[in-house]
Amino acid sequence: MPQLGSHLRFMRIVILGTRGIPASYGGFETFAEHLSTRLVARGHEVTVYGRAHYISPRQLEYHGVRLKVLPTIRHKYFDTVVHSFLSAIHAVSSRFDAALICNAANAPFAPILRLTGTPVAINVDGLEHKRKKWGWLGKRYYLAAERLATILPNVMVTDAQVIQDYYLARYNARSEMIAYGSEVERRPDRAAVRRWRAEPNRYVLYVSRLEPENNAHLVIEAFKKVRTAYRLLIVGDAPYARDYINDLKARARGDKRIVFTGFVFGQDYRALQQNAYCYVHATEVGGTHPALLEAMGYGNCVLTLATPENIEAVGDAGIPYTDELDLAEKLQRVLRDGSLVQSYRNRAQIRVQRYYDWDRVVDQYEKLFAEMTGKVADIRPVNTEVMAELTNSVAVSQK
Repeated sequence: MPQLGSHLRFMRIVILGTRGIPASYGGFETFAEHLSTRLVARGHEVTVYGRAHYISPRQLEYHGVRLKVLPTIRHKYFDTVVHSFLSAIHAVSSRFDAALICNAANAPFAPILRLTGTPVAINVDGLEHKRKKWGWLGKRYYLAAERLATILPNVMVTDAQVIQDYYLARYNARSEMIAYGSEVERRPDRAAVRRWRAEPNRYVLYVSRLEPENNAHLVIEAFKKVRTAYRLLIVGDAPYARDYINDLKARARGDKRIVFTGFVFGQDYRALQQNAYCYVHATEVGGTHPALLEAMGYGNCVLTLATPENIEAVGDAGIPYTDELDLAEKLQRVLRDGSLVQSYRNRAQIRVQRYYDWDRVVDQYEKLFAEMTGKVADIRPVNTEVMAELTNSVAVSQK
């Protein structure tokens, strides 16, 4: 076990509410992987619960993180909540020092852990009730869960200023704002991207779950208007959106430049990000989107749909657009101007280093867990000057 700091006491931490690690689905899974493995490297014991249809029940450990794999009901409305309920029940007997629940939908299960003395933090993510995939019942459940997230856990965590402001305005509830993180690296690798019939710096990249509110259709239609020999790589999938995905492929039919890769993770995903010419982000719901920060950290010129959350993330280090025609026009400009691309690549990596560094994110979670458990942490304090600058840059970018 690594040596702990002189005032930092060992903590046993559990993370639940995700599909599990290693990441093979979305942002919460990538977050859980980065946070858990880094906490283990600092000497803590971390357990992450996962779902049997994403993580093999035979896998008991990942980079020092203990894995607990449980079944669930594979259904759009029950997958997350059933697994989180079972995970909370299972975790009770272990008496962890602190628990982190991911996703506001899982807020009702915080009391299960709290009643046995385990303090609970919940990362609420974005505003899930706005997602188009949810029917009336799903939207009502998420709104109810939002309110419970302000009451039932010990601490509520938001990952964006916009989301923090929303909970304060709607529920008069304060939260700890801890941003998502990203690595900073860019390394050309022709062999790694060739499997998708792509060449380094000769493709536009889009990454997201293929659900309506993530607007892959907008990106496809805009790209079809662009005159270029570059490819558009659509990276992602979704388990409960077959009709929408079929529609996307129908829109792309006849344009051989558009390539659907499906889900891509790990080193292959890093290679796709680090070798793109530019990155297009189109989500309209959520807090801080991991793929957007990763695109910036991996040195991409980013074009992003101009929602408050996205503008908060990119600041002046990305190019905002408002609709399909605006994206087509700006994408055409970017594809013709390599010097503009290089300028935004540099800005993006500098912004990630300053505001979204993974070590700083883990510092903040480690400090939070230590405060929840009453244990003293010998770690870097939150850089309040940097956080103030980030808040000011958000205010300026939204004017």
